[in-house]
Amino acid sequence: MRKTDRGRRPRAAAKAPSLSGRPGRARRDAGGGKTDAPYHHGALREALLQAAERVLERDGLAGLTLRAVAREAGVSHAAPTHHFGDLTGLLSELAAIGFRQFNAAMAAASNTAASPLEGLLARPKAYVAYAQAHPGMYGLMFRSERLDYSRPTLHEAAETCFAGLANAVGAMRGQEHTGAEALSLDHAAAIARAWSLLHGFTTLLLDGRIKDILNRLPEGTTAEVLLEGMLKTTLARPPAYPSG
Repeated sequence: MRKTDRGRRPRAAAKAPSLSGRPGRARRDAGGGKTDAPYHHGALREALLQAAERVLERDGLAGLTLRAVAREAGVSHAAPTHHFGDLTGLLSELAAIGFRQFNAAMAAASNTAASPLEGLLARPKAYVAYAQAHPGMYGLMFRSERLDYSRPTLHEAAETCFAGLANAVGAMRGQEHTGAEALSLDHAAAIARAWSLLHGFTTLLLDGRIKDILNRLPEGTTAEVLLEGMLKTTLARPPAYPSG
């Protein structure tokens, strides 16, 4: 004789899988109710990149792995691979975001300058300020051996950023560079000189080595004041360029 189902509790319905490959997770909203799964269609890629930036700034490049990003985003380990292919793909897309942010910060600083001199100083100050605010991202952007510059998004972002530097240096010399034509040797030398100064100063600053100099200056002298002094000295004595 078969047992009756009396007293048995109905089985719970299986949870529908989320875009991440894991069961959909309900979250409570501010009113105590439940919301849908954390990522709607098309948002997971952006969420993974945001998670990757958090891991990068918190744990450094060595701690940035596909599994770490998946854990940070709260999705399956397969999700980053599905969207970026491999770690190089993820790093390259993340670096593209960094270059766009970097260039936008420098352009915004230049556009809001109140005088021509402030305009000349604004872009390099913004360069250093971005690196201080995002040291992990800044470091990634210049680790070419970890990036794939054949990816269109990274190539375009890096080229746009370089064009901004070339135009800024060209403006100081009374020249305009559209990016389409080849650089003259003296223009290229000026770009390399300016970039070397800024990148070298920024690297020393992030490594804590500028403190050795600041400790020998009057109390209260900041790294920004030191940078401004360097830039003004450079602007006051522009190098001689060959004619033609």
